[in-house]
Amino acid sequence: MRKASPDLLLVLVAIVWGGSYLSAKQLVAEIGVEPTLALRYGIGSLGMLGFALIRRTDRAGIRLILSGVVLGCSQASILWLETAGVGRTSATNAGILISLSLILTPLLEAALLKRRLPLPFYLAASGTVLGIALLASGNGRLRVPTGGDLLVLVAAVVRAAHVTATARVLRKDDSVVTLVTVQMLVGAVLFAALAAPSAASWVRRLTLAGIANAVFLGLGCSVFAFLVQAWAVRKTSAARAALLMGTEPLWAALIGIVIGAEALGLVQLLGAILIVAGSLAGSAIERRRRERRIEPPSATAKATASAASGNILSSQATRSAEAAADRSARP
Repeated sequence: MRKASPDLLLVLVAIVWGGSYLSAKQLVAEIGVEPTLALRYGIGSLGMLGFALIRRTDRAGIRLILSGVVLGCSQASILWLETAGVGRTSATNAGILISLSLILTPLLEAALLKRRLPLPFYLAASGTVLGIALLASGNGRLRVPTGGDLLVLVAAVVRAAHVTATARVLRKDDSVVTLVTVQMLVGAVLFAALAAPSAASWVRRLTLAGIANAVFLGLGCSVFAFLVQAWAVRKTSAARAALLMGTEPLWAALIGIVIGAEALGLVQLLGAILIVAGSLAGSAIERRRRERRIEPPSATAKATASAASGNILSSQATRSAEAAADRSARP
């Protein structure tokens, strides 16, 4: 991995995450929401536990474990909303709408800290709202978003809250690997309990393609993406890492259209562009404001649990800052 390009690996992570929506949609159609999440969390938990044992991660304190349990519950709610939503809408819509968490997180943090964001940020946010209306349109006619779209929108709001909470819980010397492992174990237990009563039914419906999707979601979108991202973001700039991983909704749309045979009309395509562009622009505006003020890291940055002392992030901490919240918000 040392000879690999960090930028290329971060794009690969974005592609893998973009493909998760179509895989989840296909698996949900086969066995249902709770069994899908039970397999995803179960496989991912085994992978993370294996890595933690090989790495010989330091023993976690009771505070970090309890934090992981609480955050694991909120993470599980995010994945349930996303997975239930993608089962009722297109993978393209789900991948695009969830990117709204990029702009909702700074808004939530600003509200909690009673700070105002720059005017351009609110203009970018307004663009995303218009984009939602256009994306939800059918044949060029505006309509109320589908039930699946609404579930994904709620997931974006909950993810923003999860990221903000993670930022306030993590400390400088906390192990993100341990926190993520605990969260995944919590999700595995919760969804195994929900899926167990109907196991005899959904196990019989599980095909080889379904097993492949489950392995992709558990190992590819969870363990592989987490480990690669954790390494790559330390080898490039924070802004570059955020930009590259911010391409996830574009890959979700491309994979949904090319592989999933989904379609977007011209009006819906315009809406998708507004959502993605507005989310990325808003995130970049908030980051530049933070850097100019040389203020403590925001929810996104603090989630790496680095630079707890002082108001200036170290360069290494900054490089890993932009992606940490998603590392904890994605099983």
